[in-house]
Amino acid sequence: MTGIDGKIVAITGAASGIGAATAELLAAQGATVLLAARREDRLAALVSRIRERGGHASACVTDVTRREDLDRLVNHAVTEYGRLDVLVSNAGISKIGPMTGIDVDGWSAMIDVNLRGVLYGIAAALPVFRDQGRGHFVTTVSTSGLKIVPTQGVYAATKNAVRTLMEGLRQESTDGIIRTTSVSPGYVRTELATSIDDPDTRASVERGMREFAIDPAAVARTIAFAIEQPDDVEIGDITIRPTTQG
Repeated sequence: MTGIDGKIVAITGAASGIGAATAELLAAQGATVLLAARREDRLAALVSRIRERGGHASACVTDVTRREDLDRLVNHAVTEYGRLDVLVSNAGISKIGPMTGIDVDGWSAMIDVNLRGVLYGIAAALPVFRDQGRGHFVTTVSTSGLKIVPTQGVYAATKNAVRTLMEGLRQESTDGIIRTTSVSPGYVRTELATSIDDPDTRASVERGMREFAIDPAAVARTIAFAIEQPDDVEIGDITIRPTTQG
């Protein structure tokens, strides 16, 4: 038995990378995982893999830029399982590149997914958490918000906005009902680089991925550590990165 066993956990961005690794780890530790992402085929394959290993999982096709999709995700958890214990907001995109490129569409897309997607999740889950007397928001942020570098200004701004948002929610939630955790990964071997349109920036990120990025399972273990704590313990902010990352 662990502090994870029996919990109902919804995970956005669960089709690959950190989200998929987190789903597999939490299911192996006894959680029921509700997987949310846009790619239905990926979700179905992951659900099958978890079930074949004796875990409990289901899928809900979700676009985090649509508020109604987050409402549906949370409602699915409550209808199917009677409650929702944890919402892991992990969906994210990285339309990074020099600001001189004036990629307004890319900037808007990052705001929609990285920031609004988290807000929509909070709006959907917060009333449920309050009604049931407990709940935990876990959000994937980024070390890009801790060390600002060229080409990542807008991306870092969205991540720091989420970091601020989570701290504000924490300070409004000191009655012991709501827990908040921000996890800031550094270079992790994920598909995040595929969302980068600028070729030079994409090549640089992909090189970092090849040379020193850590496995998504490392971030999954960090998320699990935060979730498994007793209800009166909150892991507020965790940074995890390769030992060789500058």
